[in-house]
Amino acid sequence: MADWGKIFSRGNVEDRRSISPVAMGGIGLAGILLYLVVNIITDGQVNIPLEQLQEISGSAQQPQNTTEFEGQDTYEVFVSTVLGSNNDMWASVFDNSQNSYTPPRLVLFRSATESACGVATSQVGPHYCPLDATIYLDETFFDELTQRYGAEGGDVAEAYIISHEVGHHAQNELGIIDMVDREIQQDEGTANELSVKLELQADCFAGLWAYSIRDLDVLSPGEISEAMDAASAVGDDRIQETVTGRVNPENWTHGSSEQRISWFTRGYESGNVSSCDTFN
Repeated sequence: MADWGKIFSRGNVEDRRSISPVAMGGIGLAGILLYLVVNIITDGQVNIPLEQLQEISGSAQQPQNTTEFEGQDTYEVFVSTVLGSNNDMWASVFDNSQNSYTPPRLVLFRSATESACGVATSQVGPHYCPLDATIYLDETFFDELTQRYGAEGGDVAEAYIISHEVGHHAQNELGIIDMVDREIQQDEGTANELSVKLELQADCFAGLWAYSIRDLDVLSPGEISEAMDAASAVGDDRIQETVTGRVNPENWTHGSSEQRISWFTRGYESGNVSSCDTFN
C-alpha cells in the first residue's frame, strides 16, 4: 500500500453514500448514456432492456438516509488526499502559464445520485461532469474492475482512476472539452476518434500526477504497476473481448489497453504537460 500519509493536501469531497439513490421518473440522461456507451463499445452485442434503464435512472421515491457512512472514514480521507495532490499539481501547472485553476469537487455515492449531467449511476463507473465540474465515484466500481475485468486492484489503481477523472477536469478548465464538442458538432463522424484522444490525454495527465509525487516516495515502482494494470483493464479492446468475445477498433471510445498504458507512462516518465498532446 502506498504511503499516503506523506501527502497533506486535501480536496473537496462530498460523501453521499449514506443517502439512498435519488429517484427520477423515466429513463433519464444517465440511463441513455449507459445504453449508448455499452452499445458503442460492444458493437450492439449487449442489449439493456428499457425497464432496466429506468431502474438505473431511479424510481419515483424520496431519498432516505442511512447511518453507515456517518462521519469521515478512511476511504473518504484517501480520496480527498489523492484529489488534493492532483489539485496541487494542476494549480502549479496553471500558475506557470499565468492562469488560475479552480479545483473540482468529488462526490462519493452508492448506486445513483443527482448530477448536473443527469443521474450519476454505478453502472456508468467513475466519471466527470463538466456542467458542475464534479467527479462522481462509487468505489464499488473497483470490485467489478477486479472481478470482471481481471485488474489487480489496489489503492494505487484507484488513485489512477481518480487522477484520470481530475485530468478531465483539467481538460475542461483548459477549454479542450469545448474544443472537442465543437469539432464533433461540425463532423459527428469524428466523435469516437476525438473521444479516444480525450481519454488518452487524461491517462497521460494521470501519469503527470504520479510523477508530481515521485519525490515524496509515496509510490514504489511495484505500486506504479498497479496503475498500469488498471489502465490496461479499462482498455476498449479488453472490455470488448470480455463482454463480446471479439474486438472492434471502430467502436473504441477510450483507447486500447496498450494505448492507455503507453500514454500513462509518457506522462509519468516526462512530467511535462506538453508530452500529453494527443491531438497533434
